[in-house]
Amino acid sequence: MKLYDDLKWRGLIKDISSPDLEEKLNEGGLTFYIGTDPTADSMHIGHFSSFLIATRLAKAGHHPILLIGGATGLIGDPKPSSERKMITKEEVEKNVKALTKQAKDIFGFEVVNNYDWTKEINIIDFLRDYGKYINVNYMLDKDIINRRLDSGITFCEFAYTLLQGMDFVYLNENKNVTLQVAGSDQWGNITTGIELARKKNNKELYGMTMPLILDANGVKFGKTEGNALWLDKNKTSSYELYQYLINTSDLCVIDYLKKLTFLSKKEIEDISKKHQEKPELRIAQTTLAREIISFLHGEKDYLNAEKISKSLFSGKINELDKTSLLEALKGVPSFTILKDENLTDFLVTNKITSSKREARELITANAILINGEVVNDVNYFIDKSKTLYKEFIIVRKGKKKYYLGSYK
Repeated sequence: MKLYDDLKWRGLIKDISSPDLEEKLNEGGLTFYIGTDPTADSMHIGHFSSFLIATRLAKAGHHPILLIGGATGLIGDPKPSSERKMITKEEVEKNVKALTKQAKDIFGFEVVNNYDWTKEINIIDFLRDYGKYINVNYMLDKDIINRRLDSGITFCEFAYTLLQGMDFVYLNENKNVTLQVAGSDQWGNITTGIELARKKNNKELYGMTMPLILDANGVKFGKTEGNALWLDKNKTSSYELYQYLINTSDLCVIDYLKKLTFLSKKEIEDISKKHQEKPELRIAQTTLAREIISFLHGEKDYLNAEKISKSLFSGKINELDKTSLLEALKGVPSFTILKDENLTDFLVTNKITSSKREARELITANAILINGEVVNDVNYFIDKSKTLYKEFIIVRKGKKKYYLGSYK
């Protein structure tokens, strides 16, 4: 399958600026760029599909450049409903460094920062060399700007599209970039760059957008939306990523396999068939987790995340090392153990059960595990000698509910 057909099958093409782009993509040899503004110190899964396409195009013979928006990040792309909160120059600089390292580590491509060519341009030169080529009416027709006209849009935000257009022109002039790739919400900014290059330099540039990755509720992944899955494993651990991916909705999982993995059409179709026959086995979700985590963090991290999950499901958390244990129990209800007492009182004292009666019923029904072992003795005594790693008492109530107790 040719590149363009593969991208279409995966659902990775929403808009292209010219029919000629199909042939150019199939031929190879384009230098293109894709960018992100440094609003955080890590990319998230919403960036992953967009940046992964750089790898897809590189494998097909194109040359990718990854742009970190140290300049545009100081301004902020207009939000659909309200003005974006500005972040400090110091925070932007810190985020630029973190994202540059992350982009190089994960994708291995050339990374540029638009602050490097923007910082020396004064306002007069900006207006004369770029502003004179773009009509205000043209900018008002941009969807993101048009939607803000009733509520109001600052000149700062209004000028953002011109700044991004300037990036496209600069990269064309200095690095022979002829294609910009981005999420579909960037179409207006891409076409500004195309228009600017046509009027300023009589050059034809190209643009391509991809549909945004949405969760099962139709909400895009992102920091603003509050559902960010960070690519930095220190912010979202391999196990947390595993838990999210393994629980992906059946409605989304095949679409994610197409957009977020390098599996072939045949491989994905085979997985889809097996998944439809036995959805309870979660073959598609397991494959998705393996492919993404192995790409981002390495196969070892994937296997460890899988081991943690299986240990939690079986209750055998005593098989985990301390680091994996704490990773597995991140976010569960926790408490400090203030005194030694029998299990019945312990469960009530630490609000694991609401009464001694409930505690006794759960204990005698084999529904309480202490450090991975079923305890059915209501008088079982909890003290420091029963701890894991001389510190923790881990309680599982029922099949899934965990609690983390720690001695001071």
